[in-house]
Amino acid sequence: MIQIPCPYCGLRNANEFASTGEVKPRPDVATATPAVWRAYLYDHRNPEGLVTEGWYHRAGCRKFLVVERHTQTNEIRSARPAGVAS
Repeated sequence: MIQIPCPYCGLRNANEFASTGEVKPRPDVATATPAVWRAYLYDHRNPEGLVTEGWYHRAGCRKFLVVERHTQTNEIRSARPAGVAS
């Protein structure tokens, strides 16, 4: 069972959250080509190891979080409010 340490609500089961996927930089709207947007929306790295993901606490504080999670062990290294620099 994955438990996520919500910075607002404390340690909670992952079933209270919805994953919003890998966190990656958004392309520049003014200069991005359709191919760049397509890659941003549909190409995912799916690495083995530590990844940075977005999560939404749907059954709690209803806030967005940025979580560092190991994909093989599901160990949560950190969780912080979205929009806050690491």
